[in-house]
Amino acid sequence: MFKEAKGLKYNRFMDMLHTECLFNWYMEIGCRTGRTFAPVRGKTIAVDPFFRAESNIIGVKPALHVFQQTSDDFFAGGFLKAMKVKLSFSFLDGMHLFEYLLRDFIATEKASDSRGVIALHDCCPFSHEMTTRDLENLPRHAWTGDVWKLIPILAEHRPDLKVTVLDASPTGLVLVSGLNPKSTVLERKYRDIVKAYTDVSLEDFGVEAFNQLFDYEETAAFAEAGYPLFSKVLLNPDQALKPERITP
Repeated sequence: MFKEAKGLKYNRFMDMLHTECLFNWYMEIGCRTGRTFAPVRGKTIAVDPFFRAESNIIGVKPALHVFQQTSDDFFAGGFLKAMKVKLSFSFLDGMHLFEYLLRDFIATEKASDSRGVIALHDCCPFSHEMTTRDLENLPRHAWTGDVWKLIPILAEHRPDLKVTVLDASPTGLVLVSGLNPKSTVLERKYRDIVKAYTDVSLEDFGVEAFNQLFDYEETAAFAEAGYPLFSKVLLNPDQALKPERITP
């Protein structure tokens, strides 16, 4: 039986988080309309191969860097290193195939503040149909692909990380903290991991075995507690930019 995420909707949680918390650098992979990062008040990096932003997505941000390209191309471009970025919080919601998310995680951790947090979306499916890797026959409704595999991969290869799984509906939100930007474990083992997991379906792995890897934390309770995982990386609210409107 699937362990369904039935808590506060993830986009509502993200809105609340960015309304109450100020980050120095925030990065989002897989943005499309920009809806998720629109409320962000800190310096923001947005990456998507095809944007459809039709609203005000810069808001009160002091800087918004938009890259209309794949995440692989973005990381290869060296922007983060050139700008000496230390990411406070990153939301990874790109291509729903585990090898893509694994590459995104590896590159993101390298550019993160060790006190920061990386969020992985769609890792808690509620049906086998939605976990398909067949891009030619995607389900009509929700599709998570096989990014659920990041949960067992991190448990096996990076037990040093703290993995918190929120019951944010509809497909969970995995918060990874205790980051080590100098770690090369996943990078060195990348090919072996991909070889080991590519042909493994959730049916093969076993839903019960997957369920045993984590317990949900209530999303609403996490928010009410003041977003504790983020406490060490937050800026003082007084540091938020207050744009001036000047009428010519």
